[in-house]
Amino acid sequence: MKSFFLNLVALFIFCTGWAQVDPSRYGDEISPANLKDQLTILASDALEGRATGSRGQRMAAAFIASHFQEIGLQGPVNGSYFQPVELFSTRQEKVVLKIGDEIVDNELFLYTGMADSQGEKNTSVIFAGQGGDADLAQLAVSGKSVLIWLPSLGSMSGLRSTAERLRAGGADHVFIVLGLSGDDYKGLSFQMRSFVSGGGLSLTPSRNKGVFFINPSVAENMFKMTYAKLVEVAKNEKRAELLKKMKPCAVTYRTQMSVKTVKTDNVLGFLEGTDKKDEVIVITSHYDHIGKKSDGTGDLINNGADDDGSGTVSVLELARVFAKARAEGNGPRRSILFMTVTAEEVGLLGSQYYVEHPVFPLEKTVVNLNMDMVGRWDAEHKGKSDYVYVIGSDRLSSELHEINERNNTLRTRLAFDYTYNDENHPTNLYKRSDHWNFAKNGIPIIFYFDGIHEDYHQPSDEVSKIDFDLMAKRAKAMFFTAWEIANRENRLAVDKK
Repeated sequence: MKSFFLNLVALFIFCTGWAQVDPSRYGDEISPANLKDQLTILASDALEGRATGSRGQRMAAAFIASHFQEIGLQGPVNGSYFQPVELFSTRQEKVVLKIGDEIVDNELFLYTGMADSQGEKNTSVIFAGQGGDADLAQLAVSGKSVLIWLPSLGSMSGLRSTAERLRAGGADHVFIVLGLSGDDYKGLSFQMRSFVSGGGLSLTPSRNKGVFFINPSVAENMFKMTYAKLVEVAKNEKRAELLKKMKPCAVTYRTQMSVKTVKTDNVLGFLEGTDKKDEVIVITSHYDHIGKKSDGTGDLINNGADDDGSGTVSVLELARVFAKARAEGNGPRRSILFMTVTAEEVGLLGSQYYVEHPVFPLEKTVVNLNMDMVGRWDAEHKGKSDYVYVIGSDRLSSELHEINERNNTLRTRLAFDYTYNDENHPTNLYKRSDHWNFAKNGIPIIFYFDGIHEDYHQPSDEVSKIDFDLMAKRAKAMFFTAWEIANRENRLAVDKK
């Protein structure tokens, strides 16, 4: 009984001691000078733009791990700071399209997929007008390929869902002919070829079938009628009957791919909590960027100072001040995982890998606080008060939103801008950074963001353009929210879906 009583007293002293710690004691130590020193290294030309799997990214990972080790964080991956992530790079080696025995000139079509056809495949192509429900209702697409006419680039918005619906109905392939002039078609073709030639990275070898975009002259050859006549059929109010009467075209295609592995790493530093150490807060940024431009003159290195060097060094600085608090006997009660992830720029793959292979159980993960681009101003806010865009804070937990708002009102007093939090905002940023992989698993998130500026994904995204005072203020806003979540008695409630 005596031992029980003494334990209660110790717990009381511990908890009241926590209540007396002013988090400003540590939050105010977040230093613009430290942020600048770290970012000057991370976004230097020597790191060559930190492309996923590149030498520069490996250098960045080593720099981050060294920082975690220096401030006393644990390496949580079997004693290591590195969580290996193996990706697959899929590239088109050879794509051939034939109509009958005639090979189609490569300049007249483009294949957007990454699926290997394992040799030549024969298919029968039917014309399905504009691909609407009425166009498809009386056509048997199973086992056949489908050609769809789209009048403009703007009409491509529903293309993916249309293609998925056709494949679900048993269609082999989808061909698209666009109502574009010769110059417009060449411009679109050039852009798409540049994208496809870069290859795709994925967590498993890509089997995306994509679509074939064909020049109008190829469509004419397929159906032995002028392009104008094809458009006339596609627009005709009685096209269902006309489409049924059109004869299919015999086509042969071959899509040959090469697949290589790309090795990269998430970098993790762990700060164990005290009495609630089994519950984990995850603080993230992505440390990869898009590397170097492949051609041109002048500066070709995309340094990514803001995207997301700014978020990465902010995470390093938060880790430093939390580690100092821990060393001085001031918590945190819950554990904190500081994680800089790889492969965000190629599809949020590093954070996806983590949630699929979590070092700490997702059911014990309380919140994810994510910083991606926090060092600049956008055009909408220049000359106004200090601000940050806040995205997702109210989507899953009303408590999280309230904590973030209250701490900002009491301490940092940034203008919180919720423009991008609108579920109907066309940019859909809620799903475009690493927090999304946590949110879709039911874990509350906040995404802090400075907006889209003119240097986004350009070599001009340089350290010289960073506002380090504002960047430090944004890091403090995250710190005070993280501090309260880490040290409050109750875990955040998830009260929304």
